[in-house]
Amino acid sequence: MATSFNEQFDQHGAWRREFALRLKLLSEWLKDHDLLDSAVEERLRRLEGQMRSDKVMVAFVAEFSRGKSELINAIFFAGYKRRIMPASAGRTTMCPTELGYDAEVPPCLRLLPIESRLHPQPLMEWRMVPEKWLRVDLDVNDPAQLAQAFEKVSEVIRVTVDQAKALGFWHEDTPEDNPMVGPDGLVEVPKWRHALINIAHPLLKQGLVILDTPGLNAIGAEPELTVNLIPQAHAVVFILAADTGVTKSDLAIWREHLITEDKDSDSRLVVLNKIDTMWDALSTPAQVHAQIERQRAITAEILGLRQDQVIPVSGQKGLVAKVNNNADLLQASRLPALEQALAHGVLGQRQKILRSSVATNIHELKVESGRVIGIRRRDLAEQMVELKGLRGKNTSVIKHMRARIEQEQADFDASGAKIHAVRSVHLKLLREVFDLLGTATMKVEMTELTTALRQPGLKLGVRKAYARTFDRLREGLRRAEKVSQEIQTMLTGTFRQLNAEYGFALQAPREPDLARYERDLDLVERSHNQYLGVSNALKLAQPEFADRLVRALATRLRVIYESALGEVELWNKSAAAQLDAQLRERRRNFGRRLEAIERIQQAASGLDDRIAEIDSQEAALDTLDAKLAELTAHLTSIPSMPDAEPVEQQVLKTA
Repeated sequence: MATSFNEQFDQHGAWRREFALRLKLLSEWLKDHDLLDSAVEERLRRLEGQMRSDKVMVAFVAEFSRGKSELINAIFFAGYKRRIMPASAGRTTMCPTELGYDAEVPPCLRLLPIESRLHPQPLMEWRMVPEKWLRVDLDVNDPAQLAQAFEKVSEVIRVTVDQAKALGFWHEDTPEDNPMVGPDGLVEVPKWRHALINIAHPLLKQGLVILDTPGLNAIGAEPELTVNLIPQAHAVVFILAADTGVTKSDLAIWREHLITEDKDSDSRLVVLNKIDTMWDALSTPAQVHAQIERQRAITAEILGLRQDQVIPVSGQKGLVAKVNNNADLLQASRLPALEQALAHGVLGQRQKILRSSVATNIHELKVESGRVIGIRRRDLAEQMVELKGLRGKNTSVIKHMRARIEQEQADFDASGAKIHAVRSVHLKLLREVFDLLGTATMKVEMTELTTALRQPGLKLGVRKAYARTFDRLREGLRRAEKVSQEIQTMLTGTFRQLNAEYGFALQAPREPDLARYERDLDLVERSHNQYLGVSNALKLAQPEFADRLVRALATRLRVIYESALGEVELWNKSAAAQLDAQLRERRRNFGRRLEAIERIQQAASGLDDRIAEIDSQEAALDTLDAKLAELTAHLTSIPSMPDAEPVEQQVLKTA
């Protein structure tokens, strides 16, 4: 039977946990053998952090009454044997809801009041002030209490039209989208702006994040959701009703918020939900199937997708089937087909990206650690040649040898000023890169964009303002890339010179790939451009809405620039750590050579003893090199099956 999303996610979690443990064991081994310099330590720390915090976000997007919450219940929460997310008739999820797991936070539901929209802070900043959220503690062992607590995400409040306008739910220019005015002159709006649910569900503990979004009006009113959360989701499941197909409002959501330029991407899945409404006692199963397939083909054509990206299901029947262990009904619901698409398309792609990143970093780590072993091996070889040359020589020759080593040591110590000068030039250029990618530069750009968007009148030139901003951001990245290339050229030349003068084995580390962050900027610009169509021109005419859009952009850009800076810092650390390691090993080598000469001067047997010691040290280095290769190979070939032999037992066998 095909692996379900839940089962494959279990395997993904097992692989991540096993990798993190192997990484910890490698770190301890490197430390024990004095191979853990600052660059290797930083690379290990980042790899471990990447594995432990790696999240897979699946966003569910739909207009109201498409059965979205019921589908979430069927895929993720059927184990509770009841509905957990509110899925009654009418409007259910009224605010964007994130379900995830943070071990530092007790099980709870946190709700951000809708009034927070009246303040300038973006959602990311509100997350940092938990006291501003209403918190409801959850009992994960009580499904009834969970379901009752989750009902709060569907709460509404009644406000005046002016209040609705200030909150972004009322627009004079698009009356057809405005909420209905009651007899008392009030309108209904969501009570909460955003909800965070933290529970120790097995899938959420392993890094799954579920984003449940409300309908078109709520999506459009929250720029941060549209331009940050949804575009960054690893999968977007867009839900339609099978009986109605693609409606006008469905098409508006798709075109304005979900369409991507990559037509072959598996990150967009469209679900034709509620196929049970097409099960007809007067129609044969073949006729029902033909009707569903026809709707599937029409939907794929309208949305510009491959037909296999449109999956017909019945979330409600799938949930009932799982609760009642009804295999026939589960197959009829076609829910397993959707789970398989999520498992092999979305999660499979995520694993592939993660494994590729791991392989690259482990290779770099092995090279950096292996270089230290290589330096030690070369120093031992030099000592061996030196000592064998002393066989049969008299005391004066040995004394002369000692004087020569002491002179070499003095010359080497005097070279410190030259190495310091090299570092000064390197750091000066590096500061220029940090300035180009720093927070201050980004703040200037965001201020200019905000000023442009605050110009009076309709924002018909808003695309131009955004285009100019992104052009400047790209130009800044290119300048940073150019300076990085200058640093790389300087490092290569300097390292070559130091290698020639002092017999080092320095090699400039791989230059940071800043071009990929330019590609990230392109993706962000595209997601914003989708949002800047004529349909949003009226919203953009409101200064507070334009400000929210810019703050959402700043939040996303901060992540990109911090990642770029992190890569530059690691590159710098790798170069500095390499130089420090070789300076340290060279100083130790001088100490060992002088100690050997002293022992030879004091005893006739000292020379043979020292040669024998070097032989044993060379053998130990061979063992060390083989062990490094073995431990790093383990990290790139961990099986993804959760029933593999416990990693501690495997490592003990090879220790």
